[in-house]
Amino acid sequence: MDPITAVTHADPYPYYASLRARGGLAFDPGLGLWLASSAEAVAAVLAHPQCHVRPVHEPVPRAIADGAAGRVFARLMRMNEGERQRCPRAAVEPGLQQVHAEEIGQRVCALLPGLPSDIGARLHDCQFHLPVAVVAALLGFAAHQLPEIAELTRDFVACLSPASHLAQRDAAHRAAEHLTGHFAVLLDRAPISPLLQRIVDGFGAQGRDSLIANLIGLLSQTLEASAGLIGNSLCALLNDRQLLAELRAAPARIGDLLAEVQRHDPSVQNTRRFVAAPCSIAGVTLEPGAVVLVLLASANRDPQLNPHPDRLLLEREARRSFSFGNGRHQCPGQALALSIASTVIGALVRDPTLEQPIGWSYKSSLNGRIPLFTTLPESH
Repeated sequence: MDPITAVTHADPYPYYASLRARGGLAFDPGLGLWLASSAEAVAAVLAHPQCHVRPVHEPVPRAIADGAAGRVFARLMRMNEGERQRCPRAAVEPGLQQVHAEEIGQRVCALLPGLPSDIGARLHDCQFHLPVAVVAALLGFAAHQLPEIAELTRDFVACLSPASHLAQRDAAHRAAEHLTGHFAVLLDRAPISPLLQRIVDGFGAQGRDSLIANLIGLLSQTLEASAGLIGNSLCALLNDRQLLAELRAAPARIGDLLAEVQRHDPSVQNTRRFVAAPCSIAGVTLEPGAVVLVLLASANRDPQLNPHPDRLLLEREARRSFSFGNGRHQCPGQALALSIASTVIGALVRDPTLEQPIGWSYKSSLNGRIPLFTTLPESH
């Protein structure tokens, strides 16, 4: 196993523990990467101003730089530093914080009846379609547009992986063009939705292209954050039928489950940072051009961060986690993702079809831990 294949391994956490035992920040000659595996090292890398989200010489991946997906990528706050990151974030984050959980719940419940009855397809749509549709509806898209917006978002997200192939990149360029057009039409309507109005007001004079790119970014982050969070929460429940029964009896504890799952088995296992200038972290000097693989999932289970880290404890005190990032690049939509996932899991917990035999494997990915569910034949 290595830090890349660990992401989709059935149980990567003993391996992460072995990395922490070798030192919080260590070089892997096979991968040509520095590995930050301890909570201390991960926190230091994420906070250091010389550890950037993109290489200085390649702000946009070469594979998509010349197309519509590349133009969107170049303006995403999550893929930038300095003012190009701070200003869009300052516009988007306050608007998201004013979305009430009750409204999110209503949006989810309105979409649930339209999901497939087959449990495998139902779980798939709960992970990949419904969360994006909820955010798209909050932004003002009409009900008949939501399936298309969700599909386009999924096509766009594929190009964000370095492992994407040509057909995926071509589809991502088309998706970026279509999403840009849909948002342009939406912005020209009057009135626009309360959430969209707050974001527009926050952007001010930053420019329409940046606004639209970061609205697309909001949808793409929703998909990535929600698919794994919902899926890994279901895995926890399917692995522990007693816990499933307890949550059916006390659904108010679903929020505790989600808070613990995002720490215990996070959907984003790692992220990368690129060293822009010489710096010293955890007693190690890093040179410009060095790449650090930041093992968020390993840090979450560092006993220096959380006592008894390998236990899934709904009532964990002072829970700490890097799953939604840390510092300047911390995810601004964390509360939104948790609210969507809470309502979805609440509905699924009540679904008797979860009693069927259900299996899963993990979606191929370099950093995302997202289970894909299938129904299994009944055993006799």
